[in-house]
Amino acid sequence: MLRKLFKRDTSSTITIDEHNVPRHVAIIMDGNGRWAKRRGMPRSMGHRAGADVLKEIVIAADEIGVSALTVYGFSTENWKRSAEEVGALMKLFRFYMKRLLKIAAEKNVRVKMIGDKRRFDADIIEGIDKLVETTKDNTGMTFTIAINYGGRDEIRRAVQKMLKEYRESPYDVEGVTEQFVADHLDTAGLPDPDLLIRTSGELRLSNYLLWQLAYSEIYVTDVLWPDFDEEELQNAIAAYNKRERRFGGR
Repeated sequence: MLRKLFKRDTSSTITIDEHNVPRHVAIIMDGNGRWAKRRGMPRSMGHRAGADVLKEIVIAADEIGVSALTVYGFSTENWKRSAEEVGALMKLFRFYMKRLLKIAAEKNVRVKMIGDKRRFDADIIEGIDKLVETTKDNTGMTFTIAINYGGRDEIRRAVQKMLKEYRESPYDVEGVTEQFVADHLDTAGLPDPDLLIRTSGELRLSNYLLWQLAYSEIYVTDVLWPDFDEEELQNAIAAYNKRERRFGGR
């Protein structure tokens, strides 16, 4: 079924095939700092604006019919930023985790976190655990936030898990299939993303979901993340509808 969605302030429409909505959408939310700089604001204000947008995109993705949404919230490399910026981001995590609990309850959303949470302060770890535990039985869209996450670090930790299991109970290495590896990744249980959206026009993966994005369709927009809205999400999905996915075949 095709659904026509009117663009803001125009008579043109965005057409989405409701039978071809990507099951899993991954997003690299880029451009908060540039958005703030263009407005003469501190970078922290860009991150705050971006967090407000994320709330709206979670709701929009759920309403469009996306089953899983995974976003890059904070990378393993982001610790290299100034202490002031990192501190501002930690304050945002604390604030928005509480708001996310409310949204999850209203929309029946299941929240997951991927990455290595051990580096965060105890109260943030407690907040993460509460979000995951409180929403684990929700049956709606799965919303996953990657924090202190890096694709290479995820694979490294997965290898550590496999080696530990092997030491404790040796197994036939011929049984190390792609599925076996996937089951040891942070995203175990989630389908690989069908669509990756990157904002701000950058053309790189930035160490994000390196294993999982092997055959994902990629959509890049010059729109900075704080300006990304429901219409922009619809544009990305409409573009996805036009792709022919071959998975290496013909």
